[in-house]
Amino acid sequence: MVKQRKLLSVPYYLWIGLFVIIPVLLLFFQAFRGLDGTFTLANIENYFTSPVYLAMTAQSFLYAFLITVSTLLISYPAAYFLTKTKHKQLWLLVMILPTWVNILLKAYAFIGILSQTGMVNQLLAFMGIGAQPLLFTRLGFLIVATYIEIPFMLLPIFNAIDDIDQSMTLASRDLGANEWQTFRSIIFPLSFSGVKSGIQAVFIPSLSLFMLTRLIAGNRVMTLGTAIEQHFLVTQNWGMGSTMGIVLIVIMFAVMALTGKRRKGVVRQ
Repeated sequence: MVKQRKLLSVPYYLWIGLFVIIPVLLLFFQAFRGLDGTFTLANIENYFTSPVYLAMTAQSFLYAFLITVSTLLISYPAAYFLTKTKHKQLWLLVMILPTWVNILLKAYAFIGILSQTGMVNQLLAFMGIGAQPLLFTRLGFLIVATYIEIPFMLLPIFNAIDDIDQSMTLASRDLGANEWQTFRSIIFPLSFSGVKSGIQAVFIPSLSLFMLTRLIAGNRVMTLGTAIEQHFLVTQNWGMGSTMGIVLIVIMFAVMALTGKRRKGVVRQ
């Protein structure tokens, strides 16, 4: 049995080695290479001393934070009310259905929707407000990025709320708590693990968005993902691009550590 388990785990370890460990090691290797191929610490030094790179990192954090907060404000109430509906699994499927569509196709769809002659501006013109510049703006980028990331926040929150034992909420109401008190004392604390999982699923990818920054924001938004793409494909400065990739990995682990589950020790008597 033990030998069989080891054989079954071989594909897993091969996958981890080929597509996780080796690429990360290559990033570290490239980060310490200069343009002439020699060993250097200049890439790391330039990153942490350059106002441009530090400002780009801060901007990435800002937009990732705004996207995460926007998706949370939309997803939590939606998930809460979905758990109260009769056909909640069907409605959940409808909500996460857009994840089945390629992100590039969704981006091009929003180009048409947010353009000067698009559906949104036609509605604004009909209401007497007039057409507004939405495409190739920071606001347009936040709208599209929030829409794309909503299912990844919604699903873990929905599962966390749906798993709450209804007897606890009924007991809270029997003890005299109103609906808001029940939500504050029972539902939200017990569903907070879903919130943390949603933050992980949204905040980390939002740091490295690069396709939307070009197609929707018109390069008015520069994130670490955009800079990495430019360094690898345009300037051919693989050392600096690898350095930024390592920074993203470190940030990813930091976010996971901050939002991960903390186990409490069991007190034995």
